[in-house]
Amino acid sequence: MRRKAPARCGLGEKSEMISSETYLSAFGGFPLAASHVGIKTLWASEIEPFPMKVTMERFPDMVHVGDITKLKGADLLPVDIICGGSPCQNLSVAGNRMGLEGSQSGLFYEMIRVIKELRNADRERGRTAQSVRPRWSVWENVPDAYSSGEPPGEDFRIVLESFAGISLGAVSIPRPESGKWKSAGRILLGDTFSLAWRTLDAQYWGIPQRRVRVYLIADFAGPSAPKILFDEKGLFGDTTQGQGTWETLAAATGDSAEDTGQADTS
Repeated sequence: MRRKAPARCGLGEKSEMISSETYLSAFGGFPLAASHVGIKTLWASEIEPFPMKVTMERFPDMVHVGDITKLKGADLLPVDIICGGSPCQNLSVAGNRMGLEGSQSGLFYEMIRVIKELRNADRERGRTAQSVRPRWSVWENVPDAYSSGEPPGEDFRIVLESFAGISLGAVSIPRPESGKWKSAGRILLGDTFSLAWRTLDAQYWGIPQRRVRVYLIADFAGPSAPKILFDEKGLFGDTTQGQGTWETLAAATGDSAEDTGQADTS
C-alpha cells in the first residue's frame, strides 16, 4: 500500500504558534507528555504509520514533516525544544549491538544535524546568544547506551560530545577513568552550556510497568540542564525512587561521587 506523503512545514506556516514553549518531536513519543506541561508540539519527524495515525488524531494541529534524513533545518519552523528517542535497536543487548554505527540507532546523528541546522538558520535571522532556537534538547534511550560501542561505553561518550559540540564546536569529552559511565551526571561550562543525564524508571511516574530509560537534557545557551533534570520540586511523581540530586552524583565523567543509580543495564 502506497503511503501518502506527509505534509511539509515551511517558515511561513503557522507562525502565530511560535512562543517560548514550542517544541518538535523526533522519532515520536513525546507530544503527549509535552501537552501535560503546556508545551505545544509544532511538528514531528516520524515515518511509522501507527504512531503517525495516533498523533494525527490526538494532535491534529501538529505537522508531520516525515523522514528525518530528508529534513533541512533552514526549511523548518523554529522551535525552542527538540526531543528525540532515537532508535535503540542497535544499542540494546537485545539487538545486534552495532551501536551508533547501526542503520537504526545511527539516526541519532540526523537529530544532531537538524539541531545544528535549525540553530544556524536562526542565527542568520539575527538571533544571538540565548534567543537562538532550539535552546534545549531532550534525548531518551535505553540504559544499554552506557555500555554500547567499542570500547564499551564509547557510544555514550559520542552522544555527550555530539550534544556539547552543537554549542561549543569542536570539543573532546574524555571517557571516565573507571571505564564505566555513571547512571547520572552533568557537564557545565559557566553560563554558556550545560548538559545532564539521569536514569529513571517510569513505574515511579504513574506507569504500571518497569521501564528504565536514560534521559539527557542539553541547554545550548545556559546552565539550566542540571536544575531541570535534578530539581525534584518541579517534578511530578515519586522522585524518592529516582537517582537523587546531582550533588550526590557524578559530575560529568568524574568518579568523585558514589554511583547511586539503580538502573538495570543487563
